[in-house]
Amino acid sequence: MSANEAVYDKTDETDKTYEKLVALLDERGAAYRVIEHEAEGGTEAVSRLRGHSLEQAAKCIVVMVKLGKKEKRYVLAVVAGDRRVDLAAIKGLLGGSYAGFASQDVAERLSRCVSGTILPFSFDPELELIVDPGLLGHPEFFFNAARLDRSLALSTSDYLKVAEPRVEEIAVA
Repeated sequence: MSANEAVYDKTDETDKTYEKLVALLDERGAAYRVIEHEAEGGTEAVSRLRGHSLEQAAKCIVVMVKLGKKEKRYVLAVVAGDRRVDLAAIKGLLGGSYAGFASQDVAERLSRCVSGTILPFSFDPELELIVDPGLLGHPEFFFNAARLDRSLALSTSDYLKVAEPRVEEIAVA
């Protein structure tokens, strides 16, 4: 496979992920808005483009937790854009011996999104969704929707009903 084909395959996969998300939200009657903007994956920059505070941005990070010498689990950690993921908290929640950021290729494979566009939803049974309650204090929050040039503003209450995340303190200032 050539480099161009690899890029095409990844783009095709993220388009499918976006379509799957929108279909799920529509099926469940979730309140959301699509926001088109310049291509941007950085939380601070894209929050400015979308016109909201960092506290309303979902920062989505794939974390790898070692449970033993040969056993790993992966977590999709979702925190407010003005916070950082607390790796020690995630390690403790899962009873792990080590927690660190997953490699880019693993994060993209499990999330089915390119870095900078990871959704606060998990469509992979290997990826446990854990959300910090600090993100959930606003009526809606924002995230890149599997694309650098498209975001969603999603009702927080609808998100909780549709995604059914585990809600735990996993963020630090």
